[in-house]
Amino acid sequence: MNTPIRRLAVACLVLFLALMGNATYVQFIDADNLNAEPNNKRVIDDEYSRERGAILVDGEPVAQSVRSDDQFEFLRTYPEGALFAHLTGYFSYTYGRSAVENSENPILSGSDNRLFVNRVVDLVANKQPKGGSVELTIDRSAQTTAAAALAALPSGTKGSVVALDPQTGEILAMVSQPSYDPNALASHDFGAVTQAWTALNDDPAKPLLNRSTQEILPPGSTFKLVTASAALEQLNLTPASVVQGGSELSFPGIEYTLPNAGGGNCGGDQISLEQALNVSCNVSFGSLATQVGQGALEEQAAKFGFGDKLIEGIASNASRFTTEGTELEAPQLAQSGIGQFEVAATPLQMAMVAAGIANDGVVMKPHLVQTVRDPSLRILDDAGDGEEYGRALSPEHAAMMQQMMISTVEGGTASSARIPGQTVGGKTGTAQRGGDLPNLAWFASFAGSGENQVAVAVVVESATATDDISGGRLAGPIAKAVMEALLSS
Repeated sequence: MNTPIRRLAVACLVLFLALMGNATYVQFIDADNLNAEPNNKRVIDDEYSRERGAILVDGEPVAQSVRSDDQFEFLRTYPEGALFAHLTGYFSYTYGRSAVENSENPILSGSDNRLFVNRVVDLVANKQPKGGSVELTIDRSAQTTAAAALAALPSGTKGSVVALDPQTGEILAMVSQPSYDPNALASHDFGAVTQAWTALNDDPAKPLLNRSTQEILPPGSTFKLVTASAALEQLNLTPASVVQGGSELSFPGIEYTLPNAGGGNCGGDQISLEQALNVSCNVSFGSLATQVGQGALEEQAAKFGFGDKLIEGIASNASRFTTEGTELEAPQLAQSGIGQFEVAATPLQMAMVAAGIANDGVVMKPHLVQTVRDPSLRILDDAGDGEEYGRALSPEHAAMMQQMMISTVEGGTASSARIPGQTVGGKTGTAQRGGDLPNLAWFASFAGSGENQVAVAVVVESATATDDISGGRLAGPIAKAVMEALLSS
């Protein structure tokens, strides 16, 4: 073989190997990424024409596919619309997927590798692949109660409710107000879908936003649960320990003073830690924050989950103690200790704080999906008893926090959450945001005992800027109603 022919043969061999390598990469290595590409019309058409698996709550579908009389054969429907919208998300030809519709798409669409045998059987039988089902951890009664309680507030009020099982991390209720109807985005009338999408995104109330997990807000005095936990852990205090009271907290060499809400003196210049929590004394917790120090307080917050995105499968943002790299001055640290300055949390985060205290100091990782099944109902995944996130408190200190939260309900600012015959612990919060923004009413609580225990966090945002808003008055009764629904179910 002469030299030119040999060179040509080598070049052809290189091109052939490159072609085979590229084909292998596209069909095997990068196949999942290409199939997941939102602009891949062939994949979209294929998925949209399948019988997509159901999303279930208490065994009943909250998202399902029904036969349609058009080219797509199946229409995705949401029987209860807005009630579960922020959990199911939407499945739209034009705008893709969100929430569980997105995170569990491989199972729901039937494309998951674990359904390979099912796809082969369907291929031999000349059938379209069929998706598996996903069962959520949500308690229908609690979800309905929470949504109704928020809806009963004055028109334009925004808010959120999150309920957790402290021992497993199961999300038992998650409601965000305002909500939206995912049926409008799943329609086969694409012109109407575009109009609905535009209206939802132009709405200043942001109905597509899941306020339970995406919006971080000043938690106000509910954050005093974190400060109290840090004081127990770092300063070796007990509920009976004497802490600073009085009407205001001053700082040497600084003109600013931190007052109590309403200007009271919390019952004296020297009060117990338990009384400080019962009356939500700003002076006490501002003082404790400066004693604990920024590093230890930030570390305590992190043990409850601050700084992490806490849940998989739905859109979320991490709660914040302070902006990274910020060195707090004494007044700023005191304000942080009462849940102000730069402290910002999601309702899910504050529910985790209450749940961690109720669960003897162990914080469980929250989860929304309990079981995943193939089309024949065989279980592929089961969350079981959940996954531990970490320990925030020693069992001894957790018991002290439980005691103080219970007494805050029995004789303090959280009395609106009392439930006859049940052990209830709670903490109110009224967070200021300044300017023309309305104050926020917060409530973090737990109820029950043993295996029948729940934790609930509520935030309510008034439609107008007003000082006439408080956690005990607005958020407490909602938390009570949700806890009652869960404990009786």
